[in-house]
Amino acid sequence: MRIKDVILVPGNGAFFYDDQDAIRSGAVQDGFTYVGRPLILGFSAIRTPAASLSVGLVLEDETVAWGDMMGVQYSGAGGRDPLFDINRISDLTSRVVVPRLLDIDASRYLDACAKVFESHEHKRLPLAVEYGVSQALLRAAAQLHRTTMADIICSEFNLPLPTRRVPIYCQSGDAREINVDKMILKAVDVLPHGLINSRQKFGVEGQLFMEFVKWVAMRTRQLGRPGYHPVLHFDVYGWIGKEIGLEPQSIADFICKVADTVPDFLLNIESPADFGSTQAQVESYAKIVSILDNRGSSARIVVDERCNTLEDIRLFAEAKATHLVQIKTPDVGSIADTARAVLICKQNGVGAYVGGSCTETDLSAQASVHVSVATQADMMLAKPGMGVDEAYSIVGNEQNRLMAMLNRRRV
Repeated sequence: MRIKDVILVPGNGAFFYDDQDAIRSGAVQDGFTYVGRPLILGFSAIRTPAASLSVGLVLEDETVAWGDMMGVQYSGAGGRDPLFDINRISDLTSRVVVPRLLDIDASRYLDACAKVFESHEHKRLPLAVEYGVSQALLRAAAQLHRTTMADIICSEFNLPLPTRRVPIYCQSGDAREINVDKMILKAVDVLPHGLINSRQKFGVEGQLFMEFVKWVAMRTRQLGRPGYHPVLHFDVYGWIGKEIGLEPQSIADFICKVADTVPDFLLNIESPADFGSTQAQVESYAKIVSILDNRGSSARIVVDERCNTLEDIRLFAEAKATHLVQIKTPDVGSIADTARAVLICKQNGVGAYVGGSCTETDLSAQASVHVSVATQADMMLAKPGMGVDEAYSIVGNEQNRLMAMLNRRRV
């Protein structure tokens, strides 16, 4: 069960890397680009095409198991790894990771991950490397055992074979109105994301945001088929805190006010504020969660920024500092850690949302589906890209195929 060779191939992510600090500081959009100087180290422009690096594991029968490395859209912000540098990542992978891959048993997934992802020069490998290589190792194990990637996760983590499909969440990008209509017509489970990442979109005291929330609910009633009742999920990129202030009580008051405008819907608010550090985020989010729960609000808080690694996710889950964790797969690192993160959330009574980034690829999206279904996450992101149709078909069709195979065995 050895790996004979390793292939590295440069590629493209499905969207762009964006300098979040520059955007938050008021960079103005000009068409699809942003005007102004980048602020985060490594960015040569505020918006730059996403790069990826494919890693192919050549097995003894000459079949190749692939995985893709990349960063997230807002790399270098919110405590995340720096901007993905394909030349640096390729060099490190060739020098350090490839020799390790040639010395492991590819049929033993968690053991292989543990050996390949040992620290280098007393530091953890870049998370993008862990992410891409762990996908390839998961596919290799599935190929060698002639089964699905979900089966490998279930076997390695002693989980029962899944019986429930995982709800899918779509994101709109800047084409909000058109993409909301697409999501409703396709009866997406959770929508629309909204990309509320600037004052122009959030509005003074959040007025534009509140109007958009009400419009999405209204449009859902207009276009949705009978019985269609999605969860409404909005990512505000910290703008409640930036506009209303960083007092947990004020943030909770605002969220309740938004929820009251759409009383018939379950409302998710992602990244309501950025308190500057993981510890501050845990403490303040715990207060917001407590206030909302005590009021019996239908709104739920979703954490993203400052909750990146498995250790961060454990902190938030154990502190009940969120209702739902976005497990942002490239930021977590090894996709085995994504599985662990879902299980940690479940153990602590916190929702697990297997997310990721629009900058990912079809391969990373499909691997994420298998981990999401195997661990029975609460929801998963339709990815990659910022279009609805492509991402929803990649993730939805992969889940449908997987569930069909699992169900066939139960007949």
